[in-house]
Amino acid sequence: VNQILLLLLVLTVCAILYNKVHQVPSALKNETVDLESPEEMEEVPVVICAAAGRMGAAVAAISSIYSNTEANVLFYIVGLKTTIPHIRKWIENSKLKEIKFKVVEFNPMVLKGKIRQDASRPELLQPLNFVRFYLPLLIQKHEKVIYLDDDIIVQGDIQELYDTKLAPGHAAAFSDDCDLPSTHEMIRSVGMQNTYMGFLDYRKQAIRDLGISPSTCSFNPGVIVANMTEWKHQRITKQLEKWMQRNVEENLYSSTLGGGVATSPMLIVFHGKYSSINPMWHIRHLGWSPDARYSEQFLQEAKLLHWNGRYKPWDYPSVHTDLWENWFIPDPSGKFKLTRPDS
Repeated sequence: VNQILLLLLVLTVCAILYNKVHQVPSALKNETVDLESPEEMEEVPVVICAAAGRMGAAVAAISSIYSNTEANVLFYIVGLKTTIPHIRKWIENSKLKEIKFKVVEFNPMVLKGKIRQDASRPELLQPLNFVRFYLPLLIQKHEKVIYLDDDIIVQGDIQELYDTKLAPGHAAAFSDDCDLPSTHEMIRSVGMQNTYMGFLDYRKQAIRDLGISPSTCSFNPGVIVANMTEWKHQRITKQLEKWMQRNVEENLYSSTLGGGVATSPMLIVFHGKYSSINPMWHIRHLGWSPDARYSEQFLQEAKLLHWNGRYKPWDYPSVHTDLWENWFIPDPSGKFKLTRPDS
């Protein structure tokens, strides 16, 4: 009997030890699953254009985003066939070589017959200004996308902008031009318009027929959080193209007005049908005057700065260039150079 009891005791001890030994890997495995690796995190797709003559802008924007977030950002860098090798080489031969990115070629032939020639600000007619109209054609695997103009820097975590809530039925979120008191001060100081009157020609019947009050606040499409499903469902691209073609025929808006030829059709198509971006995620008008400035404290609190207007921070004159230059990475090929007073 004693021998039987001893045998049972030995078998019990062995069973306990066996279970403990085989439970350790299982516990470790469960803990590992709970730890989210960067590859398993949701991607934050960010679209930025790299245009000839201003690639340093795209590089600074990308650098600022990458340096200020732990999010799993995937950069879609859009360029023309002739400019793609330059931007790819710049990224791969600088500290940005660690970023996740895809280079996308934009075919300007999609714009044929849709742009009215305008001599007052020819830079606004460059094909890449219209990339934002064609987001679903360029970016196909994401439900939600951020589009950014190249003349921006990001000081906050881009995940916060990506998490912007879009109301049901809204294809995009923008920043209103009537949102911040400091923005109002900047607008007054440089004589800017911040209403539809500054973008559309209300002398034209087609514009009056829209039924939009000329005093309605405009918005700035240089920062967009877009829902691709709604964009496609509402055929936003087709609607934008329709107004581009009407402008060619009827001259409904032009760059001699407040904002350029890419903004006006978006103001028409998205009127009353967009969500709002946190105002601190789009502090703009830094490029409208070489003299007007925001307070340094206000700019330090801002999440995103935008040098929309003629006076760019890589050129001279411009304002608050130190904030932009913090994120600039010199061109390894030496082709792109900053313009400074002593250069």
